[in-house]
Amino acid sequence: MEPPRLAPTMSSPTSPCEEVIKNLSLEAIQLCDRDGNKSQDSGIAEMEELPVPHNIKISNITCDSFKISWDMDSKSKDRITHYFIDLNKKENKNSNKFKHKDVPTKLVAKAVPLPMTVRGHWFLSPRTEYTVAVQTASKQVDGDYVVSEWSEIIEFCTADYSKVHLTQLLEKAEVIAGRMLKLSVFYRNQHKEYFEYTREHHSNAMQPSVKDNSGSHGSPISGKLEGIFFSCNTEFNTGKPPQDSPYGRYRFEIAAEKLFNPNTNLYFGDFYCMYTAYHYVILVIAPVGSPGDEFCKQRLPQLNIKDNKFLTCDEEDGVMVYHHAQDVILEVIYTDPVDLSLGTVAEITGHQLMSLSTANAKKDPSCKTCNISVGR
Repeated sequence: MEPPRLAPTMSSPTSPCEEVIKNLSLEAIQLCDRDGNKSQDSGIAEMEELPVPHNIKISNITCDSFKISWDMDSKSKDRITHYFIDLNKKENKNSNKFKHKDVPTKLVAKAVPLPMTVRGHWFLSPRTEYTVAVQTASKQVDGDYVVSEWSEIIEFCTADYSKVHLTQLLEKAEVIAGRMLKLSVFYRNQHKEYFEYTREHHSNAMQPSVKDNSGSHGSPISGKLEGIFFSCNTEFNTGKPPQDSPYGRYRFEIAAEKLFNPNTNLYFGDFYCMYTAYHYVILVIAPVGSPGDEFCKQRLPQLNIKDNKFLTCDEEDGVMVYHHAQDVILEVIYTDPVDLSLGTVAEITGHQLMSLSTANAKKDPSCKTCNISVGR
């Protein structure tokens, strides 16, 4: 049986020290901080000797859960009725004080066999560093608690979204993708100096670089996957790429079949917005068997290149035909170098719309369209 889930302690004006959280067999109480200071009316008795947790171990870390266990001396072990867990984001570990006497900041659960699972998207976020410390406690007949000293403070980092979480994002993105429009080229906008540097220092080949931290905080490709960003959206009335761009006035265009074909795999990478009405979908194109393909295969949901809601490649009458989703902005990452001789570079005639840049853009955590019910 899985250990009980923990929830943040809660309080109300009528019951500031204790509230039973239904279905979880948890109790909400006010606790001491790590320095042993009590908030006013905390209801905790004078400290008596209870075993102090030591040798804290964190395991089975996901984006919104972890397992915790520790060692304890056998003395007075049978008196333990509860565990108090102090969980804080690492940057807040030195300001661990009550903001208000009726607003505890700790987690509490009845004593259960270890390891114990701590889970909850309302207080755990993916790819975030936390500190954790533990007390043992004994609830008295009068409702007061006897507590041990705090354990040592342990640091750990939560994980990225798993394939399961990304599949949930994928399903949300599919809902708003819209009808499919034809495309013929992928394109990449940059400043003139970028292309000059590529010719002079990389033998004419654009090189993959590590993806920035834009998009979902838990995305497993941010800061890890190496690739080259391309766009493929077209204007509805012309069927051609838009003339405006936030990334530079020079554009490299390449025929779609040079990057996307039956010898490549397609993966879903992310779905997000930046406090705007339009949404972005990140896709990854990786040549079969390449390092990028192996990276994605372990972490991202794979899409059928002929049948998906975002970007398709199929043969009609001996010719490859390509379509993209109309109602999302696609950001395509190609994981191998691309030689400039495979396409053309020319200056665009439109504007450089910096407001559309997604460089290190932060996802709107309140958007119901593109968020899932795990840690943000």
